[in-house]
Amino acid sequence: MKGIVLAGGTGSRLFPLTKITNKHLLPVYNKPMIYYPIQTLVDAGIKDILIVTGGRNSGDFLRLLANGKEFGLKHLNYTYQEGEGGIAEALALAQHFADGQKICVILGDNIIEGSIRQAVEDFKRQERGAKILLKEVPDAERFGVAELRDGKIVGIEEKPRRPKSNYAVTGIYLYDDTVFDKISQVERSQRGELEITDVNNAYVREGTMTFAFLEGWWTDAGTFDSLLRATNLVAETERKRDLALIAQSAAAAAADED
Repeated sequence: MKGIVLAGGTGSRLFPLTKITNKHLLPVYNKPMIYYPIQTLVDAGIKDILIVTGGRNSGDFLRLLANGKEFGLKHLNYTYQEGEGGIAEALALAQHFADGQKICVILGDNIIEGSIRQAVEDFKRQERGAKILLKEVPDAERFGVAELRDGKIVGIEEKPRRPKSNYAVTGIYLYDDTVFDKISQVERSQRGELEITDVNNAYVREGTMTFAFLEGWWTDAGTFDSLLRATNLVAETERKRDLALIAQSAAAAAADED
């Protein structure tokens, strides 16, 4: 399976921070934002990765990431999105890279605590279709929301005023090779973009959309509030990890003394 990180857009909600750099290069605690989705793919066993970027600062990705050595990779792929045409339009640029294989797509500002490895492995065994990861949230109206019935997704609504569930569609999507045909059939929304929700609903209508619940915390980092939340969540997770390592070292030292 191949991985795709979507890191284009202008980041207008984070202006003026994004006046001189791409949103996905901003720091989240001790790493650039783009590091987190790449690491999520690598931890899931996906090593063939494409970065879709755009804007005036696209060259900074190459300077920062090079060929992905910091992630244990031998090579990273890059492509460029002109303007802002939506998530689905950005994904369409990856058709040649996908080369008929299943893909795992993650938005460049999505940061998670847990792992998606199990979902990736399950999708590898799924004969066809798509799989999305859901997370129960208190503010579902901010996201695409999945309506569930009898253990199946029967529809996805983008930023509904009255959500039909509390399950947000996270920015992590797994698709078979028909996704690009579905994108080509999607019409632009009122804001002039090709919406990923429309692509996902095409799979729902087809009856081939499955889902899993994402474990641990999840956040985007596309607004000032969510960027701060992401930094605090990562910092707290790192602190707990450091304390656990200290405790393990202390226990090992005590065992050696005995």
